[in-house]
Amino acid sequence: MLLLTAVLLAAVSSCRQKAVYRALIIGGSAEYDRETASQAVKEILDASGLFSTDISGQNPEFLKYDLIAVACGDDVMPDNFPGIFTDYLNRGGGLLVYHPGSVSLGTSRRHTFEVRTEMTDHPVTGGLPLRWLQPEDIIVSGALLPGSEAEILATAFSDTARGGSGQAEPVLLAAREGSGRIFVTMIGSPGGEQDQAVHSTGYIATLQRGAEWAASGKVTQAVPADFPTVAAAVTRIGFREAGTAEAFRMIADYDIGKSTRYYTHIQEQLRKAAGDQKILSGLEKEMVKILKNPGATTEAKKLMLRELSWMGSDYCISAVERLLAVPELEEEAEFALERLGK
Repeated sequence: MLLLTAVLLAAVSSCRQKAVYRALIIGGSAEYDRETASQAVKEILDASGLFSTDISGQNPEFLKYDLIAVACGDDVMPDNFPGIFTDYLNRGGGLLVYHPGSVSLGTSRRHTFEVRTEMTDHPVTGGLPLRWLQPEDIIVSGALLPGSEAEILATAFSDTARGGSGQAEPVLLAAREGSGRIFVTMIGSPGGEQDQAVHSTGYIATLQRGAEWAASGKVTQAVPADFPTVAAAVTRIGFREAGTAEAFRMIADYDIGKSTRYYTHIQEQLRKAAGDQKILSGLEKEMVKILKNPGATTEAKKLMLRELSWMGSDYCISAVERLLAVPELEEEAEFALERLGK
């Protein structure tokens, strides 16, 4: 009976991990487009766990796929763009249009800019902050709206001081054509320092959510804990949300002005572990390691003291007490000990 239960659980787990949708990625015309933007889109879709993706070969069979991802060109989007996929869209297919980085007309210089969520009741942008930062990217001017009833989901002001148009430009768009759906993202242009625009959590999350909506008409993904706000842009080392081990490793270098993504992740794990003493104990041990780490920043230790002050056990007391001798941390250490009843 136990063996049968184990087999059934393994089968259920395997089914849950299996991709739900098939996606076909059609790269741009330049080598840079194919190897950078298209590969990034593939990795981002795969990272969602919802898609199994192929990059196009010759004469692909569109109807085998739930989603087609295509790079826009120098004309941004031709007038007959939806018509190219008429049969596919009429059968309920989904299109994802992404920015390959080679569009040369009507773009600002690369910089960090604010994105404004214009539609809060659309499945793609529902739950997103009203304002958030996109790092080291370009803003395309005059993007044509796809489909017959296009909706502007988010915009960015294209400042003339940055070579822009001097007006708000659409950066996330959605449309319906026939029975199908089209999602367009004009952010995430490869290039610049460490391809920050492509590794932005804002770009990754909206691409994944837009792709799911285009493929199915719904969005089941939660807004990730590391989604950016107007306070700071957030990037990922890869395309997946930071794991707990990585969060504790990276939080040691935290300082004011840096992204709070790792701290937010740790807070989220503490919230999820509420009532589970075993998990909380493991998280407490990791926070104590930060307190004892001579290379960890003062600001990182302050954050750990803040969390330990409400959930710490006797295990952390000695490490907190040692910080009473550190002038920069004395006040925070005293506060933590007071809340812990010591």
